[in-house]
Amino acid sequence: MAVDLTPLTDPAPLLHFTVATPSGDLHLVEAGTGPLVVLLHGFPGTWRAWRAQLPAIAAAGFRAVALDLRGNGTSSAPADVAAHRLEALVDDVVAVVRSLGESTAVVVGHDVGSPVAAGAALLRPDVVRAVGLLGVPYAPPGGPRPTEVFGQIGGGAAEFYVSWFQEPGRAEADIDRDPRAWLAGFTTGLSGESHASPGPDGLFFVPTGARMSDRFPDGPLPGWLDPADLDEAAAELRRTGATGALNRYRNADRDWADLAGHTGAQLTQPSIFIGGELDATTTWLADVIAAQPETMPGLRSSTLLPGCGHWVQQERPEEVNRLLTGWLTELPAPPTP
Repeated sequence: MAVDLTPLTDPAPLLHFTVATPSGDLHLVEAGTGPLVVLLHGFPGTWRAWRAQLPAIAAAGFRAVALDLRGNGTSSAPADVAAHRLEALVDDVVAVVRSLGESTAVVVGHDVGSPVAAGAALLRPDVVRAVGLLGVPYAPPGGPRPTEVFGQIGGGAAEFYVSWFQEPGRAEADIDRDPRAWLAGFTTGLSGESHASPGPDGLFFVPTGARMSDRFPDGPLPGWLDPADLDEAAAELRRTGATGALNRYRNADRDWADLAGHTGAQLTQPSIFIGGELDATTTWLADVIAAQPETMPGLRSSTLLPGCGHWVQQERPEEVNRLLTGWLTELPAPPTP
């Protein structure tokens, strides 16, 4: 079905509000009316990661809602590391859907938001009627303990970044020295403009005794990143600190144990995957992406955008908007409440 992506002369306004959940408050940003689409950002981020998608999804006839995941932005940040486990974030997604007066929603996630979206589809198929994954593909639960795998990836001279994130305070110290410089380097290093070809990215491996920021490239910001957007993101990160966002990574083994009863499970809802061809994640997980027609039998399309890095929906907003809205408009209508 063809989708008209002509910009509206009067785009739907962005409405900011907070909803209460049993474990804290969540900040939501909403645009449009129609079937509900919930958008989950990645690390390190907030609802702003979807600033180009909210008006486009609204213009296509949907109610688009982006939230600050717990621990990020102006949403609550529980101090307990276990409060950031996958099951808790799935509960947040369900609470958002219910608080908005809906029984079901389409859930779309990017980066760490992608496993949350997939987890919500797996654990609450009664609520998640379709699922979109950006950057990180769906890998069915099971396999070895994650921290053991991460420990093997870096080798003796360096730590894989997820392992490096595990020790409380270490990554925080690196980020908090200068949140704007850290965000600029991290964002630039994972952007498609910083890569000539697909392959592992050096900044994901932290040498012993070094800081992650030591691996960041020098150079200008990528052309797609407005300095004003970076300023806003840095101010938010400076205000909140990075612990809440990092605690998501510190639940890798806990999530693995929580999902043990779902080993090998498929996602059966209608689904879509979008990644960047130059994203190290899509290179490392190429076999996982290739297996998605079997692990996600409802997969409608899988796209790797040429020349695109990790920040898919921000680097290529028009292409991602076209893919997402085309997929959304072809989904069966949600059930009548």
